[in-house]
Amino acid sequence: MKEFETTNKKVIQQLSTIEKRSGESPNTISKGTITVEEKYGTIRFERRLKHPKEIVWKAITEQKEIFRWLPDYKGTFDGYKDGTIDLLNVVSGSHVTGNILVFDLHRVFEHEWFIAPNQMFPKGEPESIIRWELKQNGDSDTLLIVTHNHLTKSTALTFAPGWHAYLDRLEAILNNQVPPNWAHRFAEVKGLYST
Repeated sequence: MKEFETTNKKVIQQLSTIEKRSGESPNTISKGTITVEEKYGTIRFERRLKHPKEIVWKAITEQKEIFRWLPDYKGTFDGYKDGTIDLLNVVSGSHVTGNILVFDLHRVFEHEWFIAPNQMFPKGEPESIIRWELKQNGDSDTLLIVTHNHLTKSTALTFAPGWHAYLDRLEAILNNQVPPNWAHRFAEVKGLYST
């Protein structure tokens, strides 16, 4: 996997083609947080989306919708109670599996994100869990809280800009905009997560 280097100053200067066309600057306001306690790291994002919970829920639980903003993954994502995931990242070669743990319609969606050992993750990530919480924010807006926990510290630092880029893609698709290129977006926001 190619590594990208950037700094906070360059994040503002290196706008993607889509952002240049729209006149918007990168989404640094939606920066996630990384916390490390003992041997585990946790990534947390909060995004305010201008869509009702039902629309956001569909985008994060239905396979057809998921692969629109998570395009590097192929496989099965059964986003329903007692469902499973079995995905392959076609760029990195990472194999991800897991079970759906919580399916509280339009409120909480939680699933395992187990990564098998591979070149990028020699020990894998056998305990990782992603939790998606949706809260009504006003009449039609949704507060989306994404928490990815039980990661090693190094994986948390690697995944944070990746999730930032994927969430930017999710938001663009919900807004009927062309989503940013994931690799370019990753490069733009990586400096936000360097510590």
